[in-house]
Amino acid sequence: MNIGEVAKATGLPAKTIRYYEDIKLVRPARAGNGYRDYARDDVHRLAFIQRARGLGFTINECRQLLSLYDDESRSSADVKALAVEKLSEIDRKLDELNSLRATLKSLADHCHGDDRPECPIIEEFARGPAS
Repeated sequence: MNIGEVAKATGLPAKTIRYYEDIKLVRPARAGNGYRDYARDDVHRLAFIQRARGLGFTINECRQLLSLYDDESRSSADVKALAVEKLSEIDRKLDELNSLRATLKSLADHCHGDDRPECPIIEEFARGPAS
């Protein structure tokens, strides 16, 4: 299967597929003419990576997940540990985003939004970091 067919099957751009090959997440065979020749297993691995990336896993975490996927003697506890760690990271990011949202909402609520030059949003930004 050529890269265009794989791109269509996975929904990944060819550039991304080539990048995943460059960093050795997939290793397609080479046809006699030197072109990449993807097998069904390569398409499956790319779809696996795409789903993991869609859930926020980094390239290195995808590498770990693929390693666990390939290891038939793996422990599901190892997989769960990666998922739980990712959940904790997402929760931290959500807390941070909620805090940012609350701060920005407060600033927007205190701004009159009229033709006057006074603006608490600009004043807060100009004040710099809290000491």
